[in-house]
Amino acid sequence: MNQDEINQNEWSDPKNWSLLSYSSRLDSRLFVPKRRGFGETMNFGHKKARIVSLTFMGLILSSLIFALVDIAIKH
Repeated sequence: MNQDEINQNEWSDPKNWSLLSYSSRLDSRLFVPKRRGFGETMNFGHKKARIVSLTFMGLILSSLIFALVDIAIKH
């Protein structure tokens, strides 16, 4: 079985899906197609998922802090 077949089998397995997320350490993709609708979701079982998630949250948090500091300075 090649990696593409493993990825497809993992994606198709309902045990790898929760209400809001997908997690499979065997699936090599960081982003996978959503089960319903369109778009992609992150594979939280991927080894790089934690880094991407923390980076994204850091960007949001730093933007919020800069906005609050800017508001405080203007008052």
